[in-house]
Amino acid sequence: MLIAWAMTSGSGGGTRDDGKSGGSGPARSIDPGPSSSGPAISQQPGGRDESGGSAGSGGSDGGTGASSGGANDGASSEGASSDGASTGGADTAGSGAGGGGTAGRQVPAGSPLPECEPAAVRLSLRTKVSYGPDDKPKFELIAKNTSSTTCKADFGPKNAVLTVTEAGGEDDDPIWSSKDCPAAAGPLFLKVPAGATVIHTVDWNRTLSAPGCATPPAGKAGPGTYLLEAKAPGEPVQRASFVLAKD
Repeated sequence: MLIAWAMTSGSGGGTRDDGKSGGSGPARSIDPGPSSSGPAISQQPGGRDESGGSAGSGGSDGGTGASSGGANDGASSEGASSDGASTGGADTAGSGAGGGGTAGRQVPAGSPLPECEPAAVRLSLRTKVSYGPDDKPKFELIAKNTSSTTCKADFGPKNAVLTVTEAGGEDDDPIWSSKDCPAAAGPLFLKVPAGATVIHTVDWNRTLSAPGCATPPAGKAGPGTYLLEAKAPGEPVQRASFVLAKD
Protein backbone atom coordinates (compact mmCIF):
# COMPACT_ATOMS: atom_id res chain seq x y z
CA MET A 1 0.00 0.00 0.00
CA LEU A 2 2.83 2.41 0.81
CA ILE A 3 4.41 1.65 -2.53
CA ALA A 4 1.14 2.32 -4.41
CA TRP A 5 0.62 5.66 -2.66
CA ALA A 6 4.12 6.82 -3.49
CA MET A 7 3.68 6.05 -7.15
CA THR A 8 0.30 7.82 -7.33
CA SER A 9 1.59 10.89 -5.52
CA GLY A 10 4.61 11.21 -7.77
CA SER A 11 2.48 10.87 -10.92
CA GLY A 12 -0.05 13.55 -9.78
CA GLY A 13 2.74 16.04 -9.04
CA GLY A 14 4.10 15.56 -12.54
CA THR A 15 0.73 16.33 -14.04
CA ARG A 16 0.38 19.56 -12.10
CA ASP A 17 3.84 20.76 -13.21
CA ASP A 18 2.95 20.14 -16.89
CA GLY A 19 -0.22 22.20 -16.43
CA LYS A 20 1.75 25.13 -14.98
CA SER A 21 4.27 25.16 -17.77
CA GLY A 22 1.40 24.96 -20.36
CA GLY A 23 -1.58 27.23 -20.95
CA SER A 24 -1.66 28.99 -17.54
CA GLY A 25 1.82 30.68 -17.72
CA PRO A 26 2.37 34.49 -17.73
CA ALA A 27 1.72 36.63 -20.87
CA ARG A 28 5.44 37.20 -21.42
CA SER A 29 5.71 33.66 -22.66
CA ILE A 30 3.39 34.44 -25.73
CA ASP A 31 5.20 34.53 -29.09
CA PRO A 32 4.68 37.97 -30.69
CA GLY A 33 3.77 36.28 -33.99
CA PRO A 34 5.41 36.27 -37.44
CA SER A 35 7.79 39.14 -38.06
CA SER A 36 6.52 39.60 -41.64
CA SER A 37 3.39 41.46 -40.44
CA GLY A 38 5.50 44.40 -39.26
CA PRO A 39 7.20 45.17 -42.57
CA ALA A 40 3.88 44.83 -44.48
CA ILE A 41 2.34 47.68 -42.45
CA SER A 42 5.47 49.83 -42.70
CA GLN A 43 5.25 50.00 -46.52
CA GLN A 44 3.33 52.79 -48.25
CA PRO A 45 0.06 51.40 -49.75
CA GLY A 46 0.27 51.09 -53.47
CA GLY A 47 -3.48 51.80 -53.90
CA ARG A 48 -3.01 55.54 -53.48
CA ASP A 49 -0.49 55.66 -56.29
CA GLU A 50 -2.97 53.77 -58.44
CA SER A 51 -5.62 56.31 -57.52
CA GLY A 52 -3.29 58.98 -58.78
CA GLY A 53 -3.03 57.01 -61.97
CA SER A 54 -6.79 56.82 -62.13
CA ALA A 55 -6.94 60.55 -61.74
CA GLY A 56 -4.62 60.81 -64.70
CA SER A 57 -6.87 58.47 -66.58
CA GLY A 58 -9.79 60.64 -65.56
CA GLY A 59 -7.94 63.59 -67.05
CA SER A 60 -7.62 61.62 -70.23
CA ASP A 61 -11.36 61.03 -70.21
CA GLY A 62 -11.86 64.74 -69.74
CA GLY A 63 -9.76 65.37 -72.82
CA THR A 64 -11.84 62.88 -74.75
CA GLY A 65 -14.98 64.67 -73.61
CA ALA A 66 -13.55 67.94 -74.86
CA SER A 67 -12.82 66.32 -78.22
CA SER A 68 -16.37 65.05 -78.35
CA GLY A 69 -17.58 68.55 -77.65
CA GLY A 70 -15.44 69.81 -80.51
CA ALA A 71 -16.96 67.20 -82.79
CA ASN A 72 -20.42 68.32 -81.76
CA ASP A 73 -19.50 71.92 -82.42
CA GLY A 74 -18.29 70.88 -85.83
CA ALA A 75 -21.57 69.12 -86.46
CA SER A 76 -23.43 72.24 -85.40
CA SER A 77 -21.28 74.28 -87.70
CA GLU A 78 -21.96 71.81 -90.45
CA GLY A 79 -25.65 72.01 -89.63
CA ALA A 80 -25.42 75.75 -89.81
CA SER A 81 -23.60 75.15 -92.99
CA SER A 82 -26.56 72.60 -94.09
CA ASP A 83 -29.06 75.45 -92.76
CA GLY A 84 -27.18 78.04 -95.28
CA ALA A 85 -27.82 75.69 -98.28
CA SER A 86 -31.50 75.28 -97.39
CA THR A 87 -32.09 79.02 -97.96
CA GLY A 88 -32.01 78.38 -101.68
CA GLY A 89 -28.44 79.38 -102.47
CA ALA A 90 -27.72 75.93 -103.89
CA ASP A 91 -31.03 75.63 -105.79
CA THR A 92 -31.49 79.07 -107.29
CA ALA A 93 -29.29 81.57 -109.07
CA GLY A 94 -29.75 85.19 -109.87
CA SER A 95 -28.67 88.73 -109.16
CA GLY A 96 -30.29 90.08 -106.04
CA ALA A 97 -32.50 87.02 -105.83
CA GLY A 98 -34.29 86.83 -102.52
CA GLY A 99 -37.07 84.95 -100.84
CA GLY A 100 -40.64 86.15 -100.39
CA GLY A 101 -42.95 87.86 -102.79
CA THR A 102 -46.23 86.90 -104.41
CA ALA A 103 -47.40 86.56 -107.99
CA GLY A 104 -48.18 89.97 -109.41
CA ARG A 105 -51.81 90.88 -110.18
CA GLN A 106 -52.37 92.25 -113.67
CA VAL A 107 -54.10 95.60 -114.00
CA PRO A 108 -55.36 97.35 -117.16
CA ALA A 109 -53.05 99.73 -118.92
CA GLY A 110 -55.60 102.46 -118.27
CA SER A 111 -55.61 101.82 -114.49
CA PRO A 112 -55.46 105.01 -112.41
CA LEU A 113 -52.44 103.60 -110.60
CA PRO A 114 -49.32 105.60 -111.43
CA GLU A 115 -46.48 103.85 -113.24
CA CYS A 116 -43.64 102.87 -110.95
CA GLU A 117 -40.64 105.16 -111.01
CA PRO A 118 -37.40 103.27 -111.79
CA ALA A 119 -35.84 104.68 -108.61
CA ALA A 120 -38.69 103.27 -106.53
CA VAL A 121 -38.56 99.71 -107.84
CA ARG A 122 -35.67 97.28 -107.43
CA LEU A 123 -35.65 94.58 -110.09
CA SER A 124 -33.93 91.22 -109.66
CA LEU A 125 -33.79 87.97 -111.58
CA ARG A 126 -34.00 84.38 -110.40
CA THR A 127 -33.93 80.88 -111.90
CA LYS A 128 -32.92 77.38 -110.84
CA VAL A 129 -29.30 76.37 -111.12
CA SER A 130 -30.06 73.23 -113.13
CA TYR A 131 -32.94 71.73 -115.11
CA GLY A 132 -33.47 68.11 -116.06
CA PRO A 133 -33.99 67.03 -119.68
CA ASP A 134 -37.77 67.11 -119.30
CA ASP A 135 -37.96 70.32 -117.26
CA LYS A 136 -39.19 73.61 -118.66
CA PRO A 137 -36.96 76.44 -117.38
CA LYS A 138 -38.73 79.14 -115.39
CA PHE A 139 -37.42 82.68 -115.17
CA GLU A 140 -38.64 84.94 -112.38
CA LEU A 141 -38.59 88.73 -112.57
CA ILE A 142 -38.88 90.11 -109.05
CA ALA A 143 -39.89 93.70 -108.38
CA LYS A 144 -39.72 95.27 -104.94
CA ASN A 145 -41.46 98.60 -104.38
CA THR A 146 -39.30 100.57 -101.95
CA SER A 147 -41.63 103.58 -101.96
CA SER A 148 -44.72 104.32 -99.90
CA THR A 149 -46.93 104.54 -102.98
CA THR A 150 -48.61 101.63 -104.77
CA CYS A 151 -47.85 101.66 -108.47
CA LYS A 152 -47.95 99.51 -111.60
CA ALA A 153 -44.91 98.12 -113.44
CA ASP A 154 -44.71 96.97 -117.05
CA PHE A 155 -43.45 93.39 -117.29
CA GLY A 156 -44.31 93.06 -120.97
CA PRO A 157 -41.91 91.03 -123.15
CA LYS A 158 -40.67 94.13 -124.96
CA ASN A 159 -40.22 96.25 -121.84
CA ALA A 160 -38.70 93.75 -119.40
CA VAL A 161 -36.63 91.87 -121.96
CA LEU A 162 -35.32 88.39 -121.15
CA THR A 163 -32.59 86.82 -123.26
CA VAL A 164 -30.83 83.45 -123.19
CA THR A 165 -27.29 83.05 -124.53
CA GLU A 166 -25.27 79.88 -124.81
CA ALA A 167 -22.21 80.11 -122.55
CA GLY A 168 -18.99 79.61 -124.45
CA GLY A 169 -20.75 79.81 -127.80
CA GLU A 170 -19.20 81.05 -131.02
CA ASP A 171 -20.94 84.41 -130.70
CA ASP A 172 -22.73 86.43 -128.05
CA ASP A 173 -26.04 86.56 -129.89
CA PRO A 174 -28.96 85.29 -127.82
CA ILE A 175 -30.52 82.02 -128.92
CA TRP A 176 -33.85 83.21 -127.48
CA SER A 177 -35.32 86.58 -126.54
CA SER A 178 -38.72 87.49 -125.17
CA LYS A 179 -38.98 90.43 -127.59
CA ASP A 180 -38.23 88.46 -130.79
CA CYS A 181 -41.74 87.21 -131.43
CA PRO A 182 -44.00 87.68 -128.37
CA ALA A 183 -47.51 86.31 -128.36
CA ALA A 184 -48.73 89.67 -127.08
CA ALA A 185 -46.61 92.66 -127.98
CA GLY A 186 -48.43 95.11 -125.71
CA PRO A 187 -47.56 96.08 -122.14
CA LEU A 188 -48.22 93.82 -119.19
CA PHE A 189 -48.85 95.93 -116.10
CA LEU A 190 -48.71 94.35 -112.67
CA LYS A 191 -49.75 96.04 -109.45
CA VAL A 192 -46.85 96.53 -107.03
CA PRO A 193 -48.14 97.54 -103.58
CA ALA A 194 -46.11 99.97 -101.50
CA GLY A 195 -43.29 98.20 -99.68
CA ALA A 196 -44.22 94.85 -101.25
CA THR A 197 -42.54 92.41 -103.64
CA VAL A 198 -44.21 90.84 -106.67
CA ILE A 199 -42.99 88.09 -108.98
CA HIS A 200 -43.57 87.65 -112.70
CA THR A 201 -42.72 84.19 -114.06
CA VAL A 202 -41.84 83.43 -117.67
CA ASP A 203 -41.69 79.82 -118.93
CA TRP A 204 -39.27 78.88 -121.71
CA ASN A 205 -39.94 75.77 -123.79
CA ARG A 206 -36.30 75.66 -125.02
CA THR A 207 -37.20 76.65 -128.56
CA LEU A 208 -34.96 79.11 -130.37
CA SER A 209 -36.11 82.50 -131.66
CA ALA A 210 -35.15 85.10 -134.24
CA PRO A 211 -35.79 88.87 -134.30
CA GLY A 212 -38.95 90.08 -135.98
CA CYS A 213 -40.58 86.64 -135.89
CA ALA A 214 -38.20 85.39 -138.56
CA THR A 215 -37.75 81.64 -138.93
CA PRO A 216 -35.52 80.49 -136.09
CA PRO A 217 -32.91 77.74 -136.37
CA ALA A 218 -34.35 74.25 -136.17
CA GLY A 219 -34.28 72.25 -132.97
CA LYS A 220 -34.18 73.20 -129.33
CA ALA A 221 -31.54 74.22 -126.87
CA GLY A 222 -29.42 71.21 -125.94
CA PRO A 223 -27.56 70.29 -122.76
CA GLY A 224 -25.07 72.88 -121.54
CA THR A 225 -24.65 76.07 -119.56
CA TYR A 226 -26.65 79.17 -120.46
CA LEU A 227 -26.62 82.82 -119.47
CA LEU A 228 -29.86 84.59 -118.64
CA GLU A 229 -30.20 88.35 -118.76
CA ALA A 230 -32.97 90.81 -117.96
CA LYS A 231 -33.15 94.44 -119.13
CA ALA A 232 -35.74 97.03 -118.19
CA PRO A 233 -35.77 100.80 -118.74
CA GLY A 234 -34.00 102.67 -115.95
CA GLU A 235 -32.87 99.45 -114.28
CA PRO A 236 -29.39 97.90 -114.14
CA VAL A 237 -28.97 94.72 -116.18
CA GLN A 238 -29.71 91.58 -114.18
CA ARG A 239 -27.88 88.32 -114.92
CA ALA A 240 -28.01 84.67 -113.91
CA SER A 241 -26.81 81.34 -115.28
CA PHE A 242 -28.33 77.86 -115.41
CA VAL A 243 -27.60 74.41 -116.76
CA LEU A 244 -29.66 72.16 -118.98
CA ALA A 245 -28.61 68.70 -117.83
CA LYS A 246 -28.13 65.70 -120.10
CA ASP A 247 -30.08 63.24 -117.95
